[in-house]
Amino acid sequence: MSNEFNGKTAIISGAAGGIGLALAEALAEQGMNIVMGDIDNAALMQSGSALREKGYNILTCALDVTDYSQWEDIVANAKDKFGKVHMVINNAGVGGTPGKVEDSEHETWRWVMDVNVMGVLYGAQASVPAIQEHGEGGWVLNVASMAGMMGMPYAGAYCASKAAVVSMTESWIAELKPFNIHTSVLCPAFVKTRIHESYRNRQQKYAVAQENRIDKEKLKAGAQAATMAVESGIPAAMLAERVIEALKSKQTYIFTHPNYRKVTTERFNAIDNGFIDAENSAVVGHLIDDDMVTF
Repeated sequence: MSNEFNGKTAIISGAAGGIGLALAEALAEQGMNIVMGDIDNAALMQSGSALREKGYNILTCALDVTDYSQWEDIVANAKDKFGKVHMVINNAGVGGTPGKVEDSEHETWRWVMDVNVMGVLYGAQASVPAIQEHGEGGWVLNVASMAGMMGMPYAGAYCASKAAVVSMTESWIAELKPFNIHTSVLCPAFVKTRIHESYRNRQQKYAVAQENRIDKEKLKAGAQAATMAVESGIPAAMLAERVIEALKSKQTYIFTHPNYRKVTTERFNAIDNGFIDAENSAVVGHLIDDDMVTF
């Protein structure tokens, strides 16, 4: 097998199931060594064993992505086992609790932002130096969502976190390009995973005080809608095939649902209309002739 992935090593967070597991298997089929990290140790052991039985090179490591020291450990273990690190996939994520803005639990926001945003930052911070040091280049793939391209009612924390992941990726593209590290963001719509059950792995440090908990009856309709949407999504294996296809063609934004192009087009048009209004403004319209600051 001769391809750009063969013989190289990928670290994947949230790899015990769903998108992470599908990516682990798909990249292993491409000849990569796979380092699987997850907070759910029982599921991780089971998934890792299943992939080893297929003959893949697999290392499993406990990983709570909100703990930077565990990221340092998984990178060190990857280097000890396979020598080098070439790819990090920041996949671990949680959905949070759907609810109105006035009902949002502060603890839930901290949980979602720590896992979905800080977990991505920690993964990149720990892994990028290991990718840089061998000089062979590599990949940083951050898993966001179509929710990072569009807001959704009653899902403010999730949408905000995924929009942050998109922006972080865009910021890192130019930073990492000189090291031949290709940076991408994956923005799928609904995929058949267990993200709607992510509370099962919620850490104690994000527990909600009894007096601050949202009434379960208020949550029921939103939770049911989320479950139906996720369960009607595309198979994770299909997404994984799409990711490999897009990485081979050096895509920055990796989309899995072309039918959502209409949504982003409407957003871009609304943004453009905002600029037209600014150009016609008696207050700031004259700034159209100023030089634009670029980086």
